[in-house]
Amino acid sequence: AVGMFLRLLSDVRWQAANPKWRRTTCCRRSTSSTEEPHPISLPAQAHVVICGGGIMGTSVAYHLSKMGWKDIVLLEQGRLAAGTTRFCAGIVSTARHASIELKMADYSNKLYQQLEQETGVNTGYTKTGSISLAQTQDRLISLKRIASSLNVTGIPCEIITPKQVAQLHPLINIHDLVGAMYVPEDALVSSASVSLALATAASRNGVQIHERTSVSHVSIQKGRVTGVETDRGQIQCQYFVNCAGQWAYELGHSGEEAVNIPLHACEHFYLLTHPLKEPLASNLPTIVDPDGRIYIRNWQGGILSGGFEKNPKPLFTEGRNQLEIQNLQEDWDHFEPLLSALLRRMPDLEALQIMQLVNCPESFTPDMRCIMGESPTVRGYFVLAGMNSAGISYGGGAGKYLAEWMVNGYPSENVWSLDLKRFGTLQSSRTFLRHRVMEVMPLMCDLKVPRWDFQTGRQLRTSPLYDRLDAQGARWMEKHGFERVKYFVPPGKDLLDLDQSKTFYKPDWFDIVGSEVKCCKEAVCVIDMSSFTKFEISSTGDQALESLQYLFSNDLDVPVGHVVHTGMLNEKGGYENDCSIARLSKRSFFMISPTDQQVHCWAWLKNRLPDDSNLTMEDVTWKYTALNLIGPRAVDVLSELSYAPMTPQHFPSLFCKEMSVGYANGIRVMSITHTGEPGFMLYIPIEYALHVYNEVMNMGQKYGIRNAGYYALRSLRIEKFFAFWGQDLDAFTTPMECGREFQVKLEKGMQFVGQEALLEQKQKGVYKRFTMFILEDHDTDTDLWPWWGEPIFRNGRYVGKTTSSAYSYSLERHVCLGFVHHFDEKTGEELVVTTDFINQGEYEISIGGQRFQAKAKLYPFSSLFTHRRRKDEVELSGYQRE
Repeated sequence: AVGMFLRLLSDVRWQAANPKWRRTTCCRRSTSSTEEPHPISLPAQAHVVICGGGIMGTSVAYHLSKMGWKDIVLLEQGRLAAGTTRFCAGIVSTARHASIELKMADYSNKLYQQLEQETGVNTGYTKTGSISLAQTQDRLISLKRIASSLNVTGIPCEIITPKQVAQLHPLINIHDLVGAMYVPEDALVSSASVSLALATAASRNGVQIHERTSVSHVSIQKGRVTGVETDRGQIQCQYFVNCAGQWAYELGHSGEEAVNIPLHACEHFYLLTHPLKEPLASNLPTIVDPDGRIYIRNWQGGILSGGFEKNPKPLFTEGRNQLEIQNLQEDWDHFEPLLSALLRRMPDLEALQIMQLVNCPESFTPDMRCIMGESPTVRGYFVLAGMNSAGISYGGGAGKYLAEWMVNGYPSENVWSLDLKRFGTLQSSRTFLRHRVMEVMPLMCDLKVPRWDFQTGRQLRTSPLYDRLDAQGARWMEKHGFERVKYFVPPGKDLLDLDQSKTFYKPDWFDIVGSEVKCCKEAVCVIDMSSFTKFEISSTGDQALESLQYLFSNDLDVPVGHVVHTGMLNEKGGYENDCSIARLSKRSFFMISPTDQQVHCWAWLKNRLPDDSNLTMEDVTWKYTALNLIGPRAVDVLSELSYAPMTPQHFPSLFCKEMSVGYANGIRVMSITHTGEPGFMLYIPIEYALHVYNEVMNMGQKYGIRNAGYYALRSLRIEKFFAFWGQDLDAFTTPMECGREFQVKLEKGMQFVGQEALLEQKQKGVYKRFTMFILEDHDTDTDLWPWWGEPIFRNGRYVGKTTSSAYSYSLERHVCLGFVHHFDEKTGEELVVTTDFINQGEYEISIGGQRFQAKAKLYPFSSLFTHRRRKDEVELSGYQRE
């Protein structure tokens, strides 16, 4: 069988490259692992133990040893590269939507290119290029978006015509194509050989590699990794890395404390053929046909072709374990639609001899992004798994980022979208994972239009008002498992139409959201924002205040009842979280953070708060329903319901107090709306939620009240130049770079995390600047809409990317937010970005390759018109959470 052939070939290369291994491998060829003597005993202790000898484990070992770490042990339960890596199709492709994935794939490609020279192991690296085909205009737009991203990253790429496709690959049928994207630097490798080459280099750098050794248990004490138990004895260690691929989920649950790694295996099929009569040239480009759901590459003069069918087959839901992946059952009926697509795309193959249908497991995750990072519950427990069939493309880059994370405490790029902490425990239900991966696998090929939502695993976390809002026409999206309203469909609208509408252009909900925004500005709207993460931190003495003063950049020693917007910064001054904190009493604080901060923020604080029984932190997210009352009449509604004056004289901005609303008491009312519009947030004990909502809606009728959703909120916050954590703000963005110096108290009389980095920036200047762009010559009705990730050009030169965008109904223009950098024209090095540099440029934003003129601003429009209030009173915190 071909799998065995590849395997043997790799073994031969591995032994040739490692003479010292010859002694230890000669006795390993028997089929039964139980009879084999183990020539080298395991060390009693190590600094790092890596579990898994596939592309991920060997890449982590390679990069850790390169970075100078010693005492690294890599354990593999079967043989190296015998899992999914062995069956991987070996396509290294940089054509990725997400910029972090694009960077990982680009690094991998460059690493594999020089690996053979470095190690002497033949990796089969061949630069073939790849062609992604478009059968529809929408697919072509999607490819153009990727192409503009690749080009500004420095990866050669062009959009080509069907005729050019035929010139590059004569066997391809082009009659149904509208265009394609050609990436000439993409490559093919033998993935098992790459893994062995990485292992060879790691071994030379002192990494101990032990095959046929399975980890049964990870020992944990006081929330830290202390060692691992294997079938060959114990190893004490400070760090454990779970690179166990499809077994990562089970391994995560084998410690004293479970580490949830939400991934699930599916069967993945590809076809191998005998060489063609005229064998295919080895440098023939790889074909990706997403509309046909297939990929096609040259394989030893014949063809390797697989794909992502619409009805995938999940595997091992009940956790059936096997040491090495054997080729699973052939299933020709299941593969038939993909075979038909292949024959349509390459009609000359009818007479081809098929050698084998390979069926191997691939691991998929709930959001189609891989999983990396440190466990939120166990220090020193790192994970790298769940590659969604792109393991060989990401292997090099992912291993590098994880090694940096372990050695330096953080990777060199923003990897939040891949961080294990983006998931909560709710994503680790086996039933949820089984259903979600059946949706995820077909999505690999489906068109990614703006604002699509997963359909499986829904209605998991809901507000008590869910049914009430649903009955009034709410359309839902999900964040961190929580259902949130996008907008409300008015009675009489065609609901089905709206749910089906997926487009890169003006969406069908445009007018609906417009009317919600208008109501927020002229009357009053209610938005259910219960998904916010809510913590209470209190102490018997001053411990809470002292700890929070150290962990947050703003001054929290404010009078009781005041609300402070503040960043939770890292040592580099970057935003780990962006939140509001209300001082409830001298010794207790109420902290509100973005929805997806629930796991990350808890872990960050838990690891940094002193271990003091007098200091308590409680997650009260589920205890409160949050209603946002936005608009000039919010004050009337609330004062009538509470019989208390709510005017700014009696209830100033950024103020918090417990009040009665209707019959319900103990409601925390805050004078902030996260949009820059007037209004109040109500934090309502969950049992009163329905009562308070009903009272607010009844009382508000005479003021024109209506429900609104997060799309209206997005439009409001973006036109006010408010930044989001997770999209605009991240661990690599500081308050100085996004005009939030007023949220930092550098002189608050005590040190805080990130202070030194901010003082240095204040002195030297910043290297990027958060800027607002208003599109000038953009036609909302007929032009492509901006989304995020669009390249920004200043005087014709690339200077950065947008981070979020929305249509502003009051400016009647699209507004994009993004960061502007200043690259030296000759050397490309980053220079300080000054206000003059921003103001003196002519800007364009590229949407799908088409450039639109844009006006850059460092302040929102509204602040030019409103009278200048004191800076610390203005809610220009740029503070918003989705």
